[in-house]
Amino acid sequence: MSFTTPREAPARLNRSQLAVPGIQTRMFEKAASTKADVVFLDLEDAVAADDKPQARINVIEAVNNIDWGNKSISVRINGLDTHYMYRDIVDVVEGCGAKLDLLLVPKVGTASDVYAVDMLLTQIETAMGFTNRIGLEIMIESALGMQNIREIASASSRMESLHFGAGDYGASLHAHTTHIGGVNNDYAVLADANEAGERKTYISDIHHHALSTLIVAARANGLRPIDSAFGDYSDNEGFITSAKRARALGCEGKWAIHPSQINLANEIMGPSGAEVTKAKGILKAMEEGAKEGKGAVTFEGRMIDYANVRQAEMLVKKAELIEKNQSH
Repeated sequence: MSFTTPREAPARLNRSQLAVPGIQTRMFEKAASTKADVVFLDLEDAVAADDKPQARINVIEAVNNIDWGNKSISVRINGLDTHYMYRDIVDVVEGCGAKLDLLLVPKVGTASDVYAVDMLLTQIETAMGFTNRIGLEIMIESALGMQNIREIASASSRMESLHFGAGDYGASLHAHTTHIGGVNNDYAVLADANEAGERKTYISDIHHHALSTLIVAARANGLRPIDSAFGDYSDNEGFITSAKRARALGCEGKWAIHPSQINLANEIMGPSGAEVTKAKGILKAMEEGAKEGKGAVTFEGRMIDYANVRQAEMLVKKAELIEKNQSH
């Protein structure tokens, strides 16, 4: 390992992150009863301009008065390019900051954007005498944000996660697509013709590079990388495939825009029982090998070393966090 060790964000379950419009009060209690790890009450895209003041009031009342159980509660503020943002932070944090876990900051383009939110948040916490420290979730959903992602990822010690916003990211690139998540049939290659003259079409992932870049920036700075929404909530198979792809790349969680996606995200983004059992077996095998002075041992017919140990420790640690959360 490098002599430089990333500061790890506070341990927090983030397998599923449920989006709830701040104007839809009838959805608040339902959201609280789900098994989502994180619920964010939205003041931005899901709220029309004329409804934003009322949505703010709704969110403050919901954070203060609803029993959210073990869920982490976040509020997505409006962007720094709007005049709604400062009132979002001031009103929400002053009104319910003692019970608020996170602020979700959309469309971050530069490290200075994060600095500005951190500065205002710090002043409010100090003035109000809050003893909790509210974390920041940062959304990367523009070409500018992706260009500056390395600086953004290290912009504040409050930061806990980087989120990929596929919809606005595509719009920022002027990409020819109108759906959020999933594949684009135009992003494909043709194989050479076979003996019968047939050519197979292989559809590629238009977001692979962007998501991979975000994951590297997040992990290099001790943050949780969280994948974007999957817009077609009637397509469970498509959501599952999208989530598995994100997990394979290193994502820790995925958004859910409908309650039906929560359990799918939790199952895919959390370690399975078989994975935990295997991880514990690896740790035991290496512990026994260490007693004999071995740096590598054979486990289930394969050679394993301390790289495998680090992977196994992460799986077991996450499983313990899930078990602890469910027992409370």
